[in-house]
Amino acid sequence: MHILTKCLLASAAVALSLACSPARAGNPDALWQIVHDRCVPAADGAHMEQPCADVNVAGGYAVLKDIVGVAQYLLIPTARVSGIESPALLQPDTPNYWRDAWNARHYVDDALRRRLPRDEMSLAVNSASGRTQNQLHIHIDCLADDVAEALREAGPGIGTQWTPLPVRLHGHRYRALRIDDADLSRTDPFRLLAATVAQEGGSMGDQTLLLVGAERSDGAPAFFLLNDHVGPGNFASSEELQDHTCALAGRAVVKP
Repeated sequence: MHILTKCLLASAAVALSLACSPARAGNPDALWQIVHDRCVPAADGAHMEQPCADVNVAGGYAVLKDIVGVAQYLLIPTARVSGIESPALLQPDTPNYWRDAWNARHYVDDALRRRLPRDEMSLAVNSASGRTQNQLHIHIDCLADDVAEALREAGPGIGTQWTPLPVRLHGHRYRALRIDDADLSRTDPFRLLAATVAQEGGSMGDQTLLLVGAERSDGAPAFFLLNDHVGPGNFASSEELQDHTCALAGRAVVKP
């Protein structure tokens, strides 16, 4: 979770206090404990309240409403996966959590009672330094208004190879590429980034990723994938590009 904005995490009757510091968290295993100790047992028939919105045991993930934000949800593996740096994410039998998170975006729409346009929905994973939780979680939420506008303007110049964005986003210099895979059936952003980071001699733990729905110039659905990395004064938390108040939702189409 974003180290600068997340001071509290709760699910249903469970309230867990997290410290707002990059160096420590009140309980860095809070998400894992919610999913492993409560969501999965409840899905398996244990007599306890189900805190998660969805538990897909076969798919290996759970979806949890975050206490922060009006419509923010988290996709969390049911297996122990520390975060973006985990080698398990690159194993051939590991689920494509990004695809599952994109498919779970309807929870955001349902909470808002709006249908967000593709290019206003986003998924974020923070770096190891930019999170308080030691269990992988993908933030599913609205894109910040200014970021959506910046990507619309920069979109024609974003191709299928990494290129720096022409403007800073919330003070940071991101790079981006376009993914021509409408539903991520053939593309896992973790693997895509890992190949580049390996060539550059970097560390996956220092990376952050933001995935945003997009359209190509011919109208075909696509994605923009944004990447930044840890640097001086930069904890690499692409969650900063999301808007947990969902201001954009005021212009979205009301769901029938």
